[in-house]
Amino acid sequence: MSVSLRSPPSSALSSSSSSLQGRNVRLFSTASSNVYFNLRTSFPLIRASSSSLDAGLSTELDAVSSFSEIVPDTVIFDDFERFPPTAATVSSSLLLGICSLPDTIFRNAVDMALADSSCCKLENSELRLNCFFNKALVNVGGDLAKLVPGRVSTEVDARLAYDTHGIIRKVHDLLKLYNEIDIPLERLLFKIPSTWQGIEASRLLESEGIQTHLTFVYSFAQAAAAAQAGASVIQIFVGRLRDWARNHSGDPEIEAALNRGEDPGLALVTKAYNYIHKYGHKSKLMAAAVRNKQDLFSLLGVDYIIAPLKVLQSLKESVTSPDEKYSFVRRLTSESAAKYNFSEEELTKLGSIEPGISYGTCCCGASGRRTRWICKPSKTSGGVIWKDLATTKCVNCSLCE
Repeated sequence: MSVSLRSPPSSALSSSSSSLQGRNVRLFSTASSNVYFNLRTSFPLIRASSSSLDAGLSTELDAVSSFSEIVPDTVIFDDFERFPPTAATVSSSLLLGICSLPDTIFRNAVDMALADSSCCKLENSELRLNCFFNKALVNVGGDLAKLVPGRVSTEVDARLAYDTHGIIRKVHDLLKLYNEIDIPLERLLFKIPSTWQGIEASRLLESEGIQTHLTFVYSFAQAAAAAQAGASVIQIFVGRLRDWARNHSGDPEIEAALNRGEDPGLALVTKAYNYIHKYGHKSKLMAAAVRNKQDLFSLLGVDYIIAPLKVLQSLKESVTSPDEKYSFVRRLTSESAAKYNFSEEELTKLGSIEPGISYGTCCCGASGRRTRWICKPSKTSGGVIWKDLATTKCVNCSLCE
């Protein structure tokens, strides 16, 4: 399911979210669990007051929402009318939050998972626990899918971050459970860490029509590889990169940004956005861990911006005149991406000059069948190594047809 930004966004809630107005529902957010982005409708137009409306005034939130989807990152959602969620993430952190608050509407979903007879029959304790956990994730994800109009992203166990086939098996297991409760594939994302193995898994899952959400992207190499893999959503944590840069040194990419007088987190989002749009990748970019309004203003134009409630509240309370709201500038555009110059060295490393160097179906394995391969630079072989995703064996590129 593709996503396009709308300008200006609709001021009305979608039919599926309007039915929730006035209800008190608890949702949770941590670094790995939040209610975040709108994939079918734009972020609702929230005006300061009726008197402001009469005066022809709007809020800063109105103005910036015409450039990017501005979405809330919150711990508890008690008021759908203030900042209505339009999509959600379900994760281990969310399950822990649900268990700590027994009055939440999602507690029954967890209790039903723990009482599942098919899981209880498993003799192996590890398999039994894994069964309970998968059921709980999907039960809560299913409930969330009924509450939000957009997609529900389900976290894949981080312990599988370095196991491509383990990630794929886990996603297939979760998807089977979602099918049992009639949640359609197009409503689902699967949140995967952006390790090399996670990016490989994302590419294979996307080729099956399963949408992936790659997270923990902290470098341009990760962002570019995720885009080449065709990930549906790529998430970069702006504030976390800034925090790391304050206490560490020696990373060439971060040092280069600092030497240019740029914030490393904002610089990474800008470069990743330009790469995605310049080379026509389908991925949508999500900027998370936005700490203040200035961060948000610097990111206008990116597909999604996850902002904390204090920032959203400040934007909502700041009234602008019709003239002032046009002073906001879209920093990231397709036009600026087209003009962005990547060095030949960068493109060669990323395989963007010759796409077959990075990903493709170009080689025959020992069995004589054509198979999928991923190319990785090798200093020891005198060339490039192709890695067979099915067997994880590597052969020299000279063996490719």
